[in-house]
Amino acid sequence: MSEIKTTAEAIENAALPKSRAVHLSNCAPTPEQQPLPKGVTDKPLSEKSPAEWAYERLILYIKNFEEQLDNNHEIAMGFTGGTTGIMRIEGMGFYAPDIISFYGSDPEGGRTQQIQHVTQLNVLLRALPKKVDQPEPNRIGFRLAQDLEQD
Repeated sequence: MSEIKTTAEAIENAALPKSRAVHLSNCAPTPEQQPLPKGVTDKPLSEKSPAEWAYERLILYIKNFEEQLDNNHEIAMGFTGGTTGIMRIEGMGFYAPDIISFYGSDPEGGRTQQIQHVTQLNVLLRALPKKVDQPEPNRIGFRLAQDLEQD
């Protein structure tokens, strides 16, 4: 016998994001396996543009990836489906309703920017050695996550 729900509960459950992850071996919990931060759940999903919702979830993936890096590495992204190389992620944004942007530099220090439509979003997160002349690796994921909580 199925559980009876109120209309409000049914609407709320339909609007809640759904996620799942299965891994071959034991690993640190991934974003799909963790509760969403309050800064993400404050605004109902139905009021977010596809770009805003993609941006928030990318932040969770980036922060989770960085949490598993040692002090000699920092996050970068590789470009999927092409031979254009990789970019150190130094910033990220969205332009509602449908654009995500990444700001950074290539391994030689050249300024780079990637602009993608949410329907074409493909991000390959990579670990790169930190720059030799900096004592600590950059952690953009933690800064992005703090910004989510301030909204």
